[in-house]
Amino acid sequence: MTGFRVGTRGSALATTQTTTVADALARTSGREYELKIIRTEGDITTGSLASLGGTGVFASALRAAILDGEVDLAVHSLKDLPAKQPEGLEIVAIPERVDVRDALCARDGLTLETLPRGARVGTGSPRRVAQLLAARPDLEMVDIRGNVPTRLARVPGLESHDDHAPAAAGSPRGDLDAVVLACAGLDRIGMDWAITERLDPAVVLPAPGQGALAIESRPELAGAASPHPELTRALAEYDDAATRVQVTAERALLSRLEAGCAAPLGALGRFGSGTLVLDAVVAAHDGSRVLRRNEQITLAVDPAEEAALEAARALGVEVAEALLADGADLLSW
Repeated sequence: MTGFRVGTRGSALATTQTTTVADALARTSGREYELKIIRTEGDITTGSLASLGGTGVFASALRAAILDGEVDLAVHSLKDLPAKQPEGLEIVAIPERVDVRDALCARDGLTLETLPRGARVGTGSPRRVAQLLAARPDLEMVDIRGNVPTRLARVPGLESHDDHAPAAAGSPRGDLDAVVLACAGLDRIGMDWAITERLDPAVVLPAPGQGALAIESRPELAGAASPHPELTRALAEYDDAATRVQVTAERALLSRLEAGCAAPLGALGRFGSGTLVLDAVVAAHDGSRVLRRNEQITLAVDPAEEAALEAARALGVEVAEALLADGADLLSW
């Protein structure tokens, strides 16, 4: 019985996420695996994530490795994947989602409410910038890059709590009052001690897909004629139907808004008791205007059925159209 090869970025967070997934698939399939480190454009190129193209900058090299046959599958943070799925690739499993919230990691245990006026807060996400400024217009937002320890080292009191890797070239230390990261990533690598506040989605709505992982491969790996049937069965078992329904609505909204709006956006699907609720926000980059929508739909079918996914997609498009009708496309001007 042959093993399978899994592509991952080289950061501690990426390898931790990928190893967790690969271990689970190996246990269920009875097959061994090999981890292959793939360097992506986002790992190599400097500059802000927005200037590099934002969503997708970490995914292209991993996707190429699948298509070239270098690896059998790759593990992504779903929020890093563009909404449009490339030809020849499929998201073959989405495991159960973890904490969707954004994390404030501040000096002296400060929260968003208790940060002093003019506090300097670091993030590379226009979505976070816009919503934080909407809540606290007095903050000074600072664009930052780097792995988790490098970002945390920008906060006084957190400089020494890193992996002892050299700081990124030219990256200052202890110069910010706080940084904002994803709770999911900090939880996964055991650095949740740095979180001083898990931000309420009512204040900062997460990115579409945040807190979820996506396992991507060639479509034949998920089909009945799969060349690796044990792995195919393991992927089907690992997929979480409720999470897939939630993120399908979020990514449908993202897909529609990417076509008609360049403003920062957040989305969060919640599924329970047969009801799918989708919260969405679009904001001006400086937080001066914020549009919010909340819609829901009753799913009369099992969330694992295609009809449920079709309903989720329709809900995402419906909420996106409502935001565009409210003027979402004008917020990026």
